[in-house]
Amino acid sequence: MSLPKRYIIVTASSNQVLQMNHGFSDRLRQRELLIGTIVSIDSIAVMEIATSCLLDWIFIEAEHAPIDGAALERLLVAARNTPCLVRLPNHEPTWIKRALDLGAAGIIVPQVNTVDEAVAIAQAARFTPEGIRGVGVSRANDYSYALSDYLRGANTGTAVMVQAEHVDAIANANEIAAVDGIDGVFVGPYDLSASMNLPGQLDHVDVNAAIVHVCTAFADRNKPAGVFSVDVDDAKSRIAQGFSLIACGIDVVLLRAGISQVVESLRDS
Repeated sequence: MSLPKRYIIVTASSNQVLQMNHGFSDRLRQRELLIGTIVSIDSIAVMEIATSCLLDWIFIEAEHAPIDGAALERLLVAARNTPCLVRLPNHEPTWIKRALDLGAAGIIVPQVNTVDEAVAIAQAARFTPEGIRGVGVSRANDYSYALSDYLRGANTGTAVMVQAEHVDAIANANEIAAVDGIDGVFVGPYDLSASMNLPGQLDHVDVNAAIVHVCTAFADRNKPAGVFSVDVDDAKSRIAQGFSLIACGIDVVLLRAGISQVVESLRDS
C-alpha cells in the first residue's frame, strides 16, 4: 500500500546533507575558489544573514568562541544549504565525531604540527576501513534513515583540514601534506606570526614566506590551502599566492565595523 503524498519521506539516497557535503568536498579538492566568512556568534539570525549573502561556505568558530555541541547544532541547522567547516577546539576524536555527526561538511583542526597528529585526525574522521570513526544515529545520516548511504559516502564527502599555525607545522609541512586522508591545510597567520616571535606582523617577509611555503607544500600534492583574511585586499593577495579556500572577515568584526561606520557618518554630518 502506498502512502499519501503528505506522508512520503525523502529516500535515503537523496540525503540532502550528504549530497551538499559531497559537492563541497569535490569543489574543495579541485581547488576551486571558495569564498566564506567566520561565524562565531551563537545566533540563528547571524547564521541566516551570513548564508543569505550567497557565500560558498561558512567557517564556524568553535575554538575561540563559546560554541558547544548544542550551539553547533543550531548553527548547522540554520546554515541550511550552505556547507560549513567547523574549527574544533582541540584534536579530540569526540569533537571530530560530534561535528561530523551534526552535519558539518568537514573540520578544521587547530595546531596540527606533526605527521602523527595528522594521521590520528584523518583516522578519527573516517569510517572503517580508512579510519576508526564510530557509527551513531545522527542528523548527518537522517537519524538512521539514510545510514547505509551515509556510511558508503561519508569518507569521500567529508573534508578534513589541518591548521598550520606554528613554526613546527611549517617545518613539517611537506610531510603533513603527504598524509592520506588529509584533504588540505588552513593557515592561521596570526598564531603563526606569534610562534615566530613576530606577533601580528603578517607583512613581515619571514611570516609571508612561511605562509607561502605551506600553500606550496600542499599544492605540490594537489591539495587545497585555505587562509583567514582580515579584509578584501588581504584576501585578494592570498588568492594571488595560490590560496583557494578563503575565510574573509569574522561576524563580530564586521558587526562592529558596520555600526562604527553609521556612527562616524552621522557625527561627521
